[in-house]
Amino acid sequence: MKSFRDKRRDNRPPAKGGAGDARPHEARATARPDARPREREARADDRSEPKSVPRLLARRDGALPAEHLPLILEVAPNADYALLDSGAGQKLEQYGPYRIVRPEGQAIWQKALPAKDWERADAIFTGDTDEEGIGRWRFPGTPLGETWPMKHDGIDYLGRFTSFRHVGVFPEQASHWDHMAGLIAAAKRPVKVLNLFGYTGLASLVAARAGAEVTHVDASKKAIGWARENQEMAGLGSKPIRWIVDDAVKFAEREERRGSRYDIILFDPPAYGRGPKGEVWQLFEDLPDLTDLCRSILTPKPLAVVLTAYSIRASFFAIHALMRDTFAGMGGKVESGELIIREKSAGRALSTSLFSRWVA
Repeated sequence: MKSFRDKRRDNRPPAKGGAGDARPHEARATARPDARPREREARADDRSEPKSVPRLLARRDGALPAEHLPLILEVAPNADYALLDSGAGQKLEQYGPYRIVRPEGQAIWQKALPAKDWERADAIFTGDTDEEGIGRWRFPGTPLGETWPMKHDGIDYLGRFTSFRHVGVFPEQASHWDHMAGLIAAAKRPVKVLNLFGYTGLASLVAARAGAEVTHVDASKKAIGWARENQEMAGLGSKPIRWIVDDAVKFAEREERRGSRYDIILFDPPAYGRGPKGEVWQLFEDLPDLTDLCRSILTPKPLAVVLTAYSIRASFFAIHALMRDTFAGMGGKVESGELIIREKSAGRALSTSLFSRWVA
């Protein structure tokens, strides 16, 4: 979306006024003690490589793509996930068998459900200790393990109580996953997908199940380990997914030099982050370069490029204008707006992030 998001984006406090829940920081994740190299995991090599320099950006000639805005993509309550209620800076969610309470800065209204419904929570994120692991969670009833089985549209994966309040999936992204799966199916040809800042791999699994060849990149070894676990749980171990531990920008730069090309690119960068070798990422400084880089590694007949931005002081109009300028001369359409989750209790919409996507 974003390396092990429980370590990647929350090193900084959430930016005030940004949409959605702050995401974990990219850099300081460490591998699980039991993490072992597996056959399908690729790693960045240690050979010296050219240091990244700012791309020479110039406004492109050609007509701007058509536009559709605002586009509000909504996730409604379902059997796998539901936003049960929200308010007073918190949200009450149902993840499979568990009812979970977490902070939510966007929920500035009042709770709709009575206190007794909130008190039935199985897990509450407290954030009141400096401990790692599940030490920042309180379990009012039966103590729960670190992980539990979850599903998304028939795909099994692991939920996990992380020390930075995240649980391994961002349900609002399901709108993008469904759209991508439709594009892959409709293409009726081999499709290559690149998932940058891929986190725990749900988008990659959806793409692979739809028939695509997937390259999944994240700077965290721990995130890649979790993603591989999810692949096995989902029964998709035979699907062509490359799991790559690397800085997203450095990897994309090497793909440009190697002539590697993709039909669909997803990138979900943090507002601020550090790569595995100390690379610093600042969204407003670096996003134009990365967006241009994504265009440069598209196939001659691409399908889509999807950008999501969390916890930033910006309007979706800003990233909409960037995407239209970057894809000038390529035709298609740029659709931009917000991802929301529809609340079950009072029907309110909780905005989680901004997005902009170019579709051929």
